[in-house]
Amino acid sequence: MKSFYGFIVLLLVLSACEPSLSEKEIRHYREQGDEIVKSASEKLSGTLMSKMKEGGAAEAIAFCHQSALPITKKMGAYHDVDIKRTSLKIRNPENLPSVEELKVLHYYEDKLVEGKELNPLVSLDPSGRPSYYAPIRVQKKCLMCHGTPKKELSSAIDSILKVKYPEDLAIGYNEGDLRGIWSISFPEIE
Repeated sequence: MKSFYGFIVLLLVLSACEPSLSEKEIRHYREQGDEIVKSASEKLSGTLMSKMKEGGAAEAIAFCHQSALPITKKMGAYHDVDIKRTSLKIRNPENLPSVEELKVLHYYEDKLVEGKELNPLVSLDPSGRPSYYAPIRVQKKCLMCHGTPKKELSSAIDSILKVKYPEDLAIGYNEGDLRGIWSISFPEIE
């Protein structure tokens, strides 16, 4: 019985020593994360919408296939962060979620099922880097490429997606669903 209590005390001590962010730091990283996501989102969706106007969903898919990851990486370099978009249903294998991102994705899915608001999160990752996560919700305009085949997703677009992304899982969404998250890792706190 003594060893059980000793184990509990050890757990309490270790958890008390675990690094954490102050409220001021959380606000700071949330504000920075909000700004970075706004900037990156505007860059990606602005270009995406212009490609849609130029050539419809087929042109948008070509843009995403060639340019979405490079633009995201460029935005990360500009802001001196690691930034990505990931999901439980990825389209591009390079966007595979980490263990921490999986936890956040499941957390947001649970909140959505409970009918709760999905707000950005800030925490320290296992390596001690401040991380920011923000939900990406499906909007009606997204369904042209992320909707249900033969419903919002035409056969032609479905075929293009299968060629560009043979392992695509990012379809079958409804408006309002959790499409994924923005994930930002800031430089390690010194």
